[in-house]
Amino acid sequence: MSSPWHTLVSQKLFLARTLVQLQQRCEHASEREATCQGAIELGLRSRQLMLTMIADLYQHRKVYPATLEQLTSLIGDAMPEVEELRGLADSSDSWWSHLAQLEQAQANPPARKKTVSEDNIIAVSVDTGPDRSAPALERTLSAMKMFADSLMERHGEW
Repeated sequence: MSSPWHTLVSQKLFLARTLVQLQQRCEHASEREATCQGAIELGLRSRQLMLTMIADLYQHRKVYPATLEQLTSLIGDAMPEVEELRGLADSSDSWWSHLAQLEQAQANPPARKKTVSEDNIIAVSVDTGPDRSAPALERTLSAMKMFADSLMERHGEW
C-alpha cells in the first residue's frame, strides 16, 4: 500500500539531501548558509508531514498534527509509533532531537557576541549551537528516511 504522505515525506527529504550536497560545493558563505537553512527547513517540514502520515495510517484523514503531543492525543499514547517518537525525543543523539535543536536555533536570532575589553577578559565558553555541518545534516535526514520507510513497510504488511 503506497501512501501519498510517504511520497511527500520522501520527496522533501530527497530535496533536503540535495541541498546538503550542494552546500558542500558552494563557494560563497551566503550560498552555504542558504542551502543549510533550506535543508533544515525541508527537514522540519518532513518531520511535520511524517506526523500527518502516521495519523493517516491510523485512518485519521484530513488531520494535520503539528506536534507529537497532537499526534498522541489523536491516535493514543500506546501506539508503537508514538512510543518510538517519544524515545527519539528523549534521546539527545537522535534525529528528532537534532531537528528540535536546529528548529530552536533557526527560529531565534543569533546570540550577541560579547566584546572584549580589558575589564572583561574572562575565558567564556561560547555556545556554538547544534551541529549544522553537512555530515550531521546528512545523518539526520538519512535516519528520518529510514524511519519513514520502516513505518510504511510495517503498515504495508497489514
